[in-house]
Amino acid sequence: MASPTDPNGEKKENIKAEQFRQFDVVTDDSDHSYTNWPKPTKGKPANGSDCFASGSSGVHKRIMREWKVLEKNLPDSIFVRAYERRVDLLRAAIVGPAGTPYHDGLFFFDLAFPPDYPTRPPHVHYRSFGLRINPNLYASGYVCLSLLNTWFGKANERWNPSESTVLQVLVSIQGLVLNSDPYFNEPGIGIFPGRVKNSIAYRENAFVLSCKTMVYLLRTPPKNFEAFIDSHFRERSRNILEAFSNNFKKTMRSWYPELVASFCTTGPSLGNLVEPLREELKTASSSAVHGGTKKEEKKTASYKAIAAKKKAAETGIRNVIVKLKGILGFNKVGKKKEKANTDRIEVNSS
Repeated sequence: MASPTDPNGEKKENIKAEQFRQFDVVTDDSDHSYTNWPKPTKGKPANGSDCFASGSSGVHKRIMREWKVLEKNLPDSIFVRAYERRVDLLRAAIVGPAGTPYHDGLFFFDLAFPPDYPTRPPHVHYRSFGLRINPNLYASGYVCLSLLNTWFGKANERWNPSESTVLQVLVSIQGLVLNSDPYFNEPGIGIFPGRVKNSIAYRENAFVLSCKTMVYLLRTPPKNFEAFIDSHFRERSRNILEAFSNNFKKTMRSWYPELVASFCTTGPSLGNLVEPLREELKTASSSAVHGGTKKEEKKTASYKAIAAKKKAAETGIRNVIVKLKGILGFNKVGKKKEKANTDRIEVNSS
């Protein structure tokens, strides 16, 4: 199979998803949401050095323990990158769970440890591309979750400095937020009428927005995940397109070609899916042309009918006026005047 190329025609690194390490330490943090996170003014150790840079600080030690937990215990569908020069930052990619509208999607979260960690939970920003795919994941990137203390919850659901971990945060997002019925993530929504119908509509919209997210990810992949994103969608694009085509093409017809084009850049063979798309576009284009002609013909016929009705009405009015004149004797008066004028002309001429 030929190596995939990016929109600029350059060849991309071709790997398989299983070859991408679930946890790794990288150097480039330039596109991280918290790259310009302010340097800590609190939580510094006695020697005054940066609490994140000093290996002797309690914050640094706790973060290193988090790294070990992530490296050993991440589930197969979550991938994390830590940063060599910024131990206070993490980036996570979560694969959408099966049986949900997020199935086979990729969802990216940037994390930053506060200087007093673990007293406070990590800050988490969802890379949304401006899309609200879930009640808990805002278009602004805000993540609403009790474990992050960004939503009111029971005491055992909120951040516990002595027990809570980053791994728990990521697993909670995957299992509790990206679930099969996200409509009901909104508190109290289940008491309103029409909830079943609304839930189905929300799931469909969530899937469509998930597909839009895929397109944006392939256009501007987060750093250090470029090859993984390509390999992930190269392996799963066919299933995604089939689900999209069978269920949601009418809902988001204009985005289906975008989705196909984006997947084609990753290198999969989508021939049997691309050809029907081309035929459909031709049919749609032809229908638009013929439909426009029929509309014009219909308009012309309508105008003719209106004109005929107008003419008939005017003729009818004229006939009524003639009859009225006859009844009232206006026609006789007119004829007498006309005859008198004729006689006058004859007399003068003689």
